[in-house]
Amino acid sequence: MSLFRTKNLDAMLAQGRASGGLKKVLGPLDLVLMGVGAIVGTGIFVLTGTGALTAGPALTLSFVIAALACAFAALCYAEFASTVPVAGSIYTYTYATMGELVAWMIGWDLLLEYGLATSAVSVGWSGYFQSLIAGFGIHLPVALTAAPGSVPGVDTLFNLPALLIMLFLTAMLSWGVRESARMNGIMVAIKIAVVILFIVVGAGHVEPANWKPFMPFGMNGVMSAAALVFFAFIGFDAVTSAAEEVKRPERDLPIGIIGSLAVCTILYVLVSAIMTGIVPFQKFAGIDHPVSLALQYANEGWFAGFVDLGAILGMTTVILVMAYGQTRVIFAMSRDGLLPAKLSTVHPKFGTPFFATWVVGIVFGLIAAVVPLGVLAELINIGTLAAFCLVSVAVVVLRKRRPDLHRAFRCPGVPVVPALAVVFCLALMTFLSRTTWIAFGVWLLIGLAIYFGYSRRNSKLHPQP
Repeated sequence: MSLFRTKNLDAMLAQGRASGGLKKVLGPLDLVLMGVGAIVGTGIFVLTGTGALTAGPALTLSFVIAALACAFAALCYAEFASTVPVAGSIYTYTYATMGELVAWMIGWDLLLEYGLATSAVSVGWSGYFQSLIAGFGIHLPVALTAAPGSVPGVDTLFNLPALLIMLFLTAMLSWGVRESARMNGIMVAIKIAVVILFIVVGAGHVEPANWKPFMPFGMNGVMSAAALVFFAFIGFDAVTSAAEEVKRPERDLPIGIIGSLAVCTILYVLVSAIMTGIVPFQKFAGIDHPVSLALQYANEGWFAGFVDLGAILGMTTVILVMAYGQTRVIFAMSRDGLLPAKLSTVHPKFGTPFFATWVVGIVFGLIAAVVPLGVLAELINIGTLAAFCLVSVAVVVLRKRRPDLHRAFRCPGVPVVPALAVVFCLALMTFLSRTTWIAFGVWLLIGLAIYFGYSRRNSKLHPQP
């Protein structure tokens, strides 16, 4: 039964309040901006075109379905985050309810989700950045523009911009969360302004005939697109990783989680409706800049530069928040003894997990620079969907085991809402490829080997001789 030993909730809360921990500097607006910063990026600027090819104009419905799956899970996250405001997100919640082995596996899963997300988005950032500077006549040496083998027929060796943006944001995160939140807020404000401007400009060029047929590939196409564009919503859960650095977590965390998800859902539906209303969905084949294509169709090419800027800033904030979330999960796992203790040391001046932050930045920066990630967006999706299922189950378990706990926010409709979250997430997982399931299984097997080889005997809950 030691595999399912749970961490004492009261001890966890005391540890989170202990002196010498992370600084409490974040408010509700910071959290909403953090969530929006993590969500609005690659999804709205790139995946909308791919999703349109799969679902047609019904892409708007795909976004609503993906948002519903996230919304049910978000309500569960909000209850946990307000009840147990401790760093580590779903890893921490699972440790308190389902036991150490399940917590380790979900923590290992989160490392894959957040890490590959930062790498994948860094590669996308690099492409938009190179496009932007090319407009000024600046070109990098071809060998430094992409990972080996990522461009057919071109001898590329290293994606230098992808590595540099990772290192720059790592430096920001290591210097202080308050400073990182300010930078994130400024970039989020600019990219949301760009998205709203696109909605305003594009709305006047919509041709309703382009929305017919609305569902050319049936419900199967809508669900397949929902499984793909789910990637566009990944990030709101990273808000919960900030729990120990929030001034009033019992109030502010639910606002940050639900508020950011609501804002982004509205933006996604409007943008996808306008895009497919301007451009026949078949025209998005092979296009990695669908928003710009819609503007070209609308003869609004003057706005393309603003879209590139919005895309760059959008991806920058996604990398920033995902890297932040990963460092806090590593911090929590290290503090519990499941990872080396060095990873949970807090810098005396900056009040951040300095060493862990730089490990994340360097490792996943190098992955972005030398590994063509391609279809790994699906692998990120399956990890996230698995995490959402577990947090939904964990809410019900904790209600049964600790009904006495003060819950500043209570998920409505328990157990129906958590059950709906699990059903929606499992349904989306069935539309992912067999290769994705195999790769995910291999990653989990590696995690099991590490747990039994190191983490189990080094756990703070392991009996001392």
